[in-house]
Amino acid sequence: MMSKAVILLSGGLDSATTLAITAERGYDCYALSLDYRQRHVAELSAARRVARAFQVLEHKVIPIDLSTIGGSALTDSSIAVPEQPSEGIPVTYVPARNTVFLSLALAWAEVLGADDIFLGVNAVDYSGYPDCRPEYIEAFQAMANLATRRGVEGQTLRIHAPLISLSKAEIIREGVRLGVDYSLTVSCYQANESGAACGLCDSCRLRASGFREAGVPDPTRYQSSASP
Repeated sequence: MMSKAVILLSGGLDSATTLAITAERGYDCYALSLDYRQRHVAELSAARRVARAFQVLEHKVIPIDLSTIGGSALTDSSIAVPEQPSEGIPVTYVPARNTVFLSLALAWAEVLGADDIFLGVNAVDYSGYPDCRPEYIEAFQAMANLATRRGVEGQTLRIHAPLISLSKAEIIREGVRLGVDYSLTVSCYQANESGAACGLCDSCRLRASGFREAGVPDPTRYQSSASP
């Protein structure tokens, strides 16, 4: 029997590459996306496209309204998305987002009988988010094995972050090797309803520089004549 894995699938470049890696490793893939009332809701349509392209066994989209908490440019429309580089943790950081998402992935993994969870966090070309660091992943895995029935009964849960030490260019090259169609993905923090990117936010800049450094044509659709 194939081992089951839950993959957190946002619809962006990194999560699509992570899904491709998981599939190559021979797992039965179950994709999980979160509709958390994010500003860039077009990424959910992208997640559905990517899930179909990889023929995952199931793609679950769970609604959870993080806009009721706010505190981030991605969940509070009164906070502007920065269009210039900034120092420190940016306002696009969503408080406890990866902890919430991983907890839901953990719950579904228990129901599925899956001992592996994959997510596309990255500690090299990232925006300074504290929940994208290796020590965070290690701490969550330790907690998960203490807090679940499967963990207590001796089934070791593993949290995989295969992109954590890769640059954006290295991620793109790996995705190209695995056949990822990056035109299906949306990375922009303020993409419009059709998924066209602003070309100005931090995520757009990282994505564009990654394609340039990888020597791979950038398939990103931009709003009007916008480009990073």
